[in-house]
Amino acid sequence: MSSAPITAPAAILDTARQVLRSEAEALASLADRLDAHFLAAHQLILETRGRVVVSGMGKSGHVGNKIASTLASTGTPAFFLHPAEALHGDLGMIQPEDVVLMLSYSGETAELLSIAPLLRRRGSRIIALTGHPGSTLARQADVHLDGHVEREACPHNLAPTTSSTAALALGDALAIALLVARGFSAEDFARTHPGGALGRRLLTRVADIMHHGEELPSVGPQASLTEALREMSRCGLGLTTVVDAQGRLLGIFTDGDLRRSLEHAADIRQLAVGERMTRAPVTIGPAQPAAEAAELMQRRRITALAVLDGERRVVGAFNMHDLLRAGIV
Repeated sequence: MSSAPITAPAAILDTARQVLRSEAEALASLADRLDAHFLAAHQLILETRGRVVVSGMGKSGHVGNKIASTLASTGTPAFFLHPAEALHGDLGMIQPEDVVLMLSYSGETAELLSIAPLLRRRGSRIIALTGHPGSTLARQADVHLDGHVEREACPHNLAPTTSSTAALALGDALAIALLVARGFSAEDFARTHPGGALGRRLLTRVADIMHHGEELPSVGPQASLTEALREMSRCGLGLTTVVDAQGRLLGIFTDGDLRRSLEHAADIRQLAVGERMTRAPVTIGPAQPAAEAAELMQRRRITALAVLDGERRVVGAFNMHDLLRAGIV
């Protein structure tokens, strides 16, 4: 017989809270049970010269897919292999030096049990993540990770809920423990996520966003303020660099310098830009991270920067709009 539906808002919220509390309690219990088996699995993966191949059916497969993705993005080469596809040719994707992480709460998934002896014969090592240490898969594995939970969050104790969360959390724990052991840095993470916001912030350099060549505003110190203004307008960066004959920076002339010149000079047409420029401007190098440039500009409350090489030659310039376009700020 079907259960009577529950639609009262208070009852719905109570059910949701029970699910979250049940899963949180299961994860706390899982943390307390971590032992030498987890260390053995960690060491097996850390020492392998191959990859981690993750496999599982149904909900375990969905969880396994995410675990493989997390491992791959945190410094441990990994991919997901569907066990049914493995039985029909894709087993050839697994090499003897690979470690295979198999997920099955029951530990009796037929497809995984069919694959396990084949893998052992070719020399691959197996880590089984199950909810039953005495299961067939647990006994066939080199290392067993215990993901047992007292009950599912499902009121019928049927739908994989708490057990799936436990398996996912164990996979995360393994991935992050490996990350720490490898000394995997934020920059390493960014290299595997070049399309994301973090990747852009950590990988984009000043040289990638700066204006250079014909797009670089530049005048000599004897140029008039009118000439400097034309150069600023041509490039639209809110400044022009002021350089000597060798291209070395003498100063910069900005919108702010122009306003101050208008306030204090009777006729700005008689002034050379070298008289009104900022002589010790904030600058940056082309190899510096663009995110570092953004922080510098915000801290110093400036909207544009000149870019210098090691001999103080001007090689570029950019403003806050360039950082915005690059997704840095």
